[in-house]
Amino acid sequence: MPISMKNEAAIAGIGATKFSRNSGVSELALACEAVSNCLDDAGLAPGEVDGLVTYTLESNDEIEVARAVGLGDLTMYAKINYGGGAAVGLIQQAAMAVATGAAKNVVVWRAMNGRSGQRMGQGVSGNIISSDLIHWSWYMAYGMLTPASWVAMIANTYMHRFGVTREHLAEVAIAQRDFALNNPAAAGYGKPLTREEYMASKRITESLCLYDCCQETDGGVALLITSTERARDLRQKPAVIRGVTQASTRGQEQMTSFYREELDRLPEMELAARRVYAMSGLGPEDIDAACLYDAFTPEVIMQLESFGFCQRGEAKDFVAAGNLRLGGRLPNNTHGGLLSESYIHGINNIAEGARLIRGTSCNQPARVEHVLVSSGVGVPTGALILGRD
Repeated sequence: MPISMKNEAAIAGIGATKFSRNSGVSELALACEAVSNCLDDAGLAPGEVDGLVTYTLESNDEIEVARAVGLGDLTMYAKINYGGGAAVGLIQQAAMAVATGAAKNVVVWRAMNGRSGQRMGQGVSGNIISSDLIHWSWYMAYGMLTPASWVAMIANTYMHRFGVTREHLAEVAIAQRDFALNNPAAAGYGKPLTREEYMASKRITESLCLYDCCQETDGGVALLITSTERARDLRQKPAVIRGVTQASTRGQEQMTSFYREELDRLPEMELAARRVYAMSGLGPEDIDAACLYDAFTPEVIMQLESFGFCQRGEAKDFVAAGNLRLGGRLPNNTHGGLLSESYIHGINNIAEGARLIRGTSCNQPARVEHVLVSSGVGVPTGALILGRD
């Protein structure tokens, strides 16, 4: 019999550091603080952790974190590729380990000095040879050097076809900034964003302004995944994993899949949607809140269609009606998201998904049974549905 992951594992601990623009400490220190805070939140002793999963972009090896935090023997460890596209993949790896018995208590984490150190938004430089850079070299000669410029190519096509305007993008940015106003951990805390400020802000690409782009953050986040049965005995309410999947489709590149037949849709996200709904036995009508990956505002709008909350071309109207706000059909990124809380490659969005299930979000909707979380857009990605126990 194939092993099912539905309801077998849960997020039982959440830990984070302070989010800042200059941490003043190493990425190893950030990782250890996040992991330690996660275990304290769960009420689990470090010696009980036997699995670790992180990103390929993580500068800290698993054994370095294990030794520094005081973990015991490890029977499972892994790293997932593709930057923000890896976020949900971490949860999938951890859940598979728990479901198969490869490990009992798995910590996933990401720690980065993303503002004071390597800044993801500044593109690629240096004498580096990789398969990604070989295909990126076709675009860089024309000024497409950064993630914002790559996303703009797809966003411009989508916006032109379906009549999406800067007013629609502004609603995504402002709705999430309004959530951040209630989140003391957020970069946008105490910093309201008006529509006038949005419209007057610096242009980054033809279609994207400053507030359409995510934060650059120093910080770390860690999560504990264990069996649902074990999670019930720990300190916090479990956020049960109903379904989780990774997804990459034919012709996939990393943010520059420009040779597909259609540039104005997200086939990898549509695959993730089909898979996660099938695994969970749920559909878009069962989702009460979301944390859709939001490195750039157009990505949120396009994902609403990928996950079936709207028909093709109708997401702009869904957004304009206030449906991403508290009291709307789908409160989205209630912590402020990557746009207004922090950019920790999407793992902070998963943490908020777990808080929404716990009922502890700074902007908690009235009723939340299921939350959808997605990984990075335009890269090999993934989707996760969390539910109440």
